[in-house]
Amino acid sequence: MRLALASASPRRRDLLAAAGIGAEIAPQDVDESLVPNETPMAYVLRVARAKAAAYGGSCEAVLAADTTVAIDGLSLAKSEDDADAKRMLRVLAGRAHVVHTAVVLRTPAGTMERVVSTEVRFRALSDAEIERYVVSGEHKDKAGAYGIQGKGGALVDAVDGSYTNIVGLPLEETLAMLRAAGVL
Repeated sequence: MRLALASASPRRRDLLAAAGIGAEIAPQDVDESLVPNETPMAYVLRVARAKAAAYGGSCEAVLAADTTVAIDGLSLAKSEDDADAKRMLRVLAGRAHVVHTAVVLRTPAGTMERVVSTEVRFRALSDAEIERYVVSGEHKDKAGAYGIQGKGGALVDAVDGSYTNIVGLPLEETLAMLRAAGVL
């Protein structure tokens, strides 16, 4: 069964490739705006479902995912600009937050869904450290304005759960879904 990845994320593509899984890269343009009073888990599930539903290509299976950072019951999606990234990093500094990723797999036999959550604790950060990180540009196009797999890893004090979930695709759970659906 041929697989499409309904995502523009190079990190998701790389995680699948590292697991030996080839996929047609088929980003879907869906509205990722936050809805008032929507929980972070509901948000990522809604967006991942929309990405999977929007795929109209020739692959029999489509995999879609969306990730957000949640703190104080709010979603920190992708930063709008450098100032927004600095604001997010100040909120996260010295505190624990949760990274939620929804994974949706649609095949001719049906749809499977899963939301995986991982707790991340940031160390205390100075304004100078936040400034240096934002100037690096690594925060762009990342939930919570950081990437743990790069320079952002130095911001993190501890992780409880799936590391690949924080990167953007919980690999263990995704592979289990692909096996259960007969894609692998």
